[in-house]
Amino acid sequence: MAPKITFIGAGSLGFTRRLMQDILTVPELGGCRLAFTDINKVNLDRITQLARRDIAHNKKGATITATTDRKKALEGADYVVSCVRVGGIEGFKGDIEIPLKYGIDQCVGDTLCIGGIMYGQRNIPVMLDFCRDIREVAGDEVLFLNYANPNAMNTWAANNYGDVPCVGLCHGVQGGHWAIANVIQHMINKGKKDTDKGFKPVRVEDVDIICAGLNHQTWYIQVLYQGEDWCPRLLRGFETHPWFAEHEKVRVDMLRRFGYFSTESNGHLSEYLAWYRKRPSETMKWASVASWISGETGGYLRVVSESRHEFDRMFPKWLKEAPPEYDPGKRSHEHGSRIIEALETGRVYRGHFNVVNGHTITNLPEDIVVEVPGYVDRNGINIPPVGDLPTGCAAICSQSAFVQRLSVEAAVEGDLAKLKQAALLDPLTGAVCTTEEVDQMVDEMVVAQAKWLPQFSREVAGCRKRLASGKRLGVNKWKGAALLPANAKKTKRWS
Repeated sequence: MAPKITFIGAGSLGFTRRLMQDILTVPELGGCRLAFTDINKVNLDRITQLARRDIAHNKKGATITATTDRKKALEGADYVVSCVRVGGIEGFKGDIEIPLKYGIDQCVGDTLCIGGIMYGQRNIPVMLDFCRDIREVAGDEVLFLNYANPNAMNTWAANNYGDVPCVGLCHGVQGGHWAIANVIQHMINKGKKDTDKGFKPVRVEDVDIICAGLNHQTWYIQVLYQGEDWCPRLLRGFETHPWFAEHEKVRVDMLRRFGYFSTESNGHLSEYLAWYRKRPSETMKWASVASWISGETGGYLRVVSESRHEFDRMFPKWLKEAPPEYDPGKRSHEHGSRIIEALETGRVYRGHFNVVNGHTITNLPEDIVVEVPGYVDRNGINIPPVGDLPTGCAAICSQSAFVQRLSVEAAVEGDLAKLKQAALLDPLTGAVCTTEEVDQMVDEMVVAQAKWLPQFSREVAGCRKRLASGKRLGVNKWKGAALLPANAKKTKRWS
């Protein structure tokens, strides 16, 4: 029987159709059974309508069932894909705007820092609900593919507390791989343009990498081009590259000081560390607003909000547009479809996946979730040993891993003390705030997001009482240090 693939959070604006298209470009998967579920019936109906039209246009035999009844969608599933955003834009705004009152300036706020910590508190109880339903009604050999952030925390909770085999997926490694190939191309061509005679292109597939660490904090510990090690040359390449030198200063500085390039964009990386966004007067030394992902304050919140309004406005137009052609040559680099293809057909796929560490990275704790290379075929997902990370890289990952551990335990146990400890130990939060400010900020965020935090229901009254009786510390009215001008055009990542 054709595999059944269930999408939780299928009302996602672009992701569901994109991944569905990737899956259906595989001939053996063209007749698969797709189940869409979402708590937002309007978005679910819209995406389903577009997806069914796409399938019919491309003459695929796939079927779609759509329902707000999650358990029904999960019945008999072979694969479950999660792309949910618990709390939606309302919750996301709280992750960004409340910390700003206490001086914490985030670009994305979905993985670490106080925004990522609170996002985990909203997501993890729901992830465990998913796992309960999967255990009860999904297929015996089901695989849970998690795209939802904070990826490592969600994947950790599903594996360690949800008792469901779960792999976290992200495209950060692919993005950094592309950047490295682009820098090598820039170096070997010595400033030539791609239209110049003698220009030599460097494709991503020409550069062999090993990348390992934590999701969004992963390190390219091997970079081979034409059989030679390019790690020692990358710093010079990034320092002289016309885009990266100007708009990826955090990544370049971390490469300079720790010796290895990191996966995440300038804006993401800056909020995971103590050094680059703690003083408003210096933030723009490191951030850029040429692209939201390069460091704009609340950049991702802006992009998500604009996309939501665009979806509402453009949906009727999209229905009238010609459906996309399912061209295998235009398949995305997302791992999900390739993992399913490898497991169903036996064709080998090599990628980077978020899995429980075990003995893969030997100088990080065994129970944490790490992002490491893996191979997939009909026999399953196989993770080879990486060994020790370079000591400096491991030290940064270790600090983040313990913030994640406390965050996951806080979310599972409803432990407010552990939640506040996670915030205190977070690098940027701790660099900006005093202990009293952290304590009050967490109280304020728990109260503001209480409807998505059932595990803290017994704590909310105490949080409110402390907020009412104490001196208010979060009194900043600023909107952040790395602001896009109000009249600026929408920005795009350089490519």
